[in-house]
Amino acid sequence: MNRFFSFIVPVYNRPEELTGLLASLCTLDSGRFEVVVIEDGSDQKSDEVIGDFKGKLDIQYLILPRSGPSKARNAGMAAARGDYFIFIDSDCLVPSHYLAALDAYLNGNALGLFGGPDRSAADFSLVQKAISCAMTSFLTTGGIRGGRKQVGKFYPRSFNMGISRAAYESAGGFPDTRMHPGEDMVYAIELIRKGLSSGLIPEAYVYHKRRTSFRKFFRQVYGFGKTRYIISRVYPETFRLFFLFPSLFVAGVIALVILSFLSAWLCILPFLLWSLMILVDATVRQRNLAVGILAVLASLIQLTGYGTGFFKAWVEGGVLGRDEYGVFDRGFYPGRS
Repeated sequence: MNRFFSFIVPVYNRPEELTGLLASLCTLDSGRFEVVVIEDGSDQKSDEVIGDFKGKLDIQYLILPRSGPSKARNAGMAAARGDYFIFIDSDCLVPSHYLAALDAYLNGNALGLFGGPDRSAADFSLVQKAISCAMTSFLTTGGIRGGRKQVGKFYPRSFNMGISRAAYESAGGFPDTRMHPGEDMVYAIELIRKGLSSGLIPEAYVYHKRRTSFRKFFRQVYGFGKTRYIISRVYPETFRLFFLFPSLFVAGVIALVILSFLSAWLCILPFLLWSLMILVDATVRQRNLAVGILAVLASLIQLTGYGTGFFKAWVEGGVLGRDEYGVFDRGFYPGRS
């Protein structure tokens, strides 16, 4: 294995999470790599954490004023020494075989852009496992985040995303936008537009903690839905009818509640059947009935949050003509062809 990898990790008030990530990187069983941590204007600094791992990892620690994840990752790429850059979120854990799986796949596939799926680890909380089920189930997201073969182009996300140095040097960095989440999706779209080949590496998965409470999870998926509309507006070729499902789900639930006054059983039955499928799917995958029960609630929150975020963005941008991030006409990369 001759490739040299740079793990690029932006952090904002996440010293505890960073400790877990760095500890997992110490267990990698093969590969040459460095870690570039970018402190993005945090009040809770990670300097003590970095000090604890200085003798265990080849690590750089950059401190920036609050700039947002795009600029933080760009600063990390500018400082990185690797042949490939791997973006990992601080709430992830990397399994020991990760680099070996990555390197083996790249040996047979020339990719400028790649990524892997995410899973829940055995020691995650019941809520975290339930949220993971909701985010990776075919019954909620179509399985597009669960490591299944993609129907169309694969757009990796920054919790587990890599690009070659050559791709970065030819195409530049992340967009200078205030929009978050979604800036990683924009970057992947732009790289693919420039002709880079993209691929999913199923065995290069990470354990993703995601959110630790349903309230935080709702806020996260609400943001996903909102930015999904914005990205689809700027890049119409990326739009899929499936993106409308969460909003239609919300509308359907409201309609069923209204119609239940006429025939309660017939109107509630479709929702009960969907809930039963979620329950069975999550229970079988996690081998835990409690996770299955919580996954029903997590899936309801996931679809409701995403659906209302998408719908609100459509009303504000498509109906009222508001352009919160100033990208509808000029795009995310003004002046870039």
